[in-house]
Amino acid sequence: MNRKMVVFTIGKLLKVEALLLLLPFIVGLIYREQEATAYAVVAVFALLVGTLLSWKKPKNRNIFAKEGFFIVGVSWTLLSLFGAFPFMLSGEIPSLTDAFFETVSGFTTTGSSILTTLSTISHASLFWRSFTHWVGGMGILVFTVAFIPIASGRTMHILKAEMPGPIIGKLVSKVSVTARILYVIYTVLTVIQIILLVLGDMPLFDSILNSFATAGTGGFAMSDAGIAGYNSAYIDGVLSVFMILFGINFNLIYFFILGKIVPVLKSEELRGYLAIIAVSTILITINISSQYPSYLKAFRYAVFQVASIITTTGFATANYDLWPMFSQMILLLLMFVGACAGSTGGGIKVSRIQILIKHAIQELKKIIHSRRVTSLRYEGETISTKTMENIHGYLVLYLLVFVVSLLILSLENIQFQTIFSAVATCINNVGPGFKGVGPTGNFGFLSDLSKWTLSFAMLAGRLEMFPILLLFSKPFWKS
Repeated sequence: MNRKMVVFTIGKLLKVEALLLLLPFIVGLIYREQEATAYAVVAVFALLVGTLLSWKKPKNRNIFAKEGFFIVGVSWTLLSLFGAFPFMLSGEIPSLTDAFFETVSGFTTTGSSILTTLSTISHASLFWRSFTHWVGGMGILVFTVAFIPIASGRTMHILKAEMPGPIIGKLVSKVSVTARILYVIYTVLTVIQIILLVLGDMPLFDSILNSFATAGTGGFAMSDAGIAGYNSAYIDGVLSVFMILFGINFNLIYFFILGKIVPVLKSEELRGYLAIIAVSTILITINISSQYPSYLKAFRYAVFQVASIITTTGFATANYDLWPMFSQMILLLLMFVGACAGSTGGGIKVSRIQILIKHAIQELKKIIHSRRVTSLRYEGETISTKTMENIHGYLVLYLLVFVVSLLILSLENIQFQTIFSAVATCINNVGPGFKGVGPTGNFGFLSDLSKWTLSFAMLAGRLEMFPILLLFSKPFWKS
């Protein structure tokens, strides 16, 4: 392993975080809040540590797969730790466990919270919580690769380790240009959403934070009432559209902008993603219609919640714990499905599920026609053995983390629906679960052991297992 390059890169990332911490500091100054000082102190501290680590540029600046996974795994953990310090220094979240949980939930775009009330939280901290969604949604390493030169080559390994999905492709030949294009699209869509929300009479500060949360498919609320507090069909509609939009592979959005409509229309994953949303919305609308005055209102809440859960945003406009069990089961399944690969959404991903279904059908056909030779094709291309091995490996590790996390949380000796959905919502980076951790609850009552376990599950889920779990592999640390 190129240890010097790993340390150098992590130092660069800490300096980037120091720069990002200045934004909530400025927000605190605008609102004349004393909590702003905490962000300034941590920004200076992160800058000093980052400067020490990246003081000397290594002669060998190559990054290979091993370095890429290591950098992603370690840096996400360190960035979450440094990001938690302002909460502790300001006294708003004095516990390291709680502050780390909240920050990990932000960066991983999960949106699960330990806070029982947001009315006492400063504007600076509210901004930082939601801004971590926006940064983590596309990926802080993707941002760094796009705008700050790090390695002499092979930075695609960093992109692969951080970007979600079984298959990662470049839009153009240079990785840095690909990353730049992604961030430009991401930023423009976020700005458009902010404008549309302001036009719907949402205050500017609220519009910015809710757009950050939507773009990153994170879902941190900025008031105790959440999105339901605005009580606006227009706002629900705008958020629903943008949640679905940010759940689409950004490569397809790029093709659409260029006018290449055919590849977009031919995308199997996009068609499957939209079909799941449509069918789930129709079924839930019918199932909950008796609880609302009209089918139109039932549809409004159904489509919002379906969009929120499948994209793993985690916003809520209704207490779906009160919905019929059929609707709750659909939402629970959507937590696992997740959005498209190459989006800001979490979950297993529609593409993986489609490939696995195709693979299962192929295996059934082989039993019937044992001599028949067929190839597995997806999105017009043959799926390689390496890709299938990656998907199977991911699922085994996913189940391992899920089961171990579930066993640890079972020590809480609380309702099964609460602990099962807590693990499901954290590992899939959704946000709210059911019952105790549902849309009207939070994660604050859990023990420190459970919070650390769920923090690990959130990181493992966001980074799709390998970068985090490889840190516990002894051979991985050898040069």
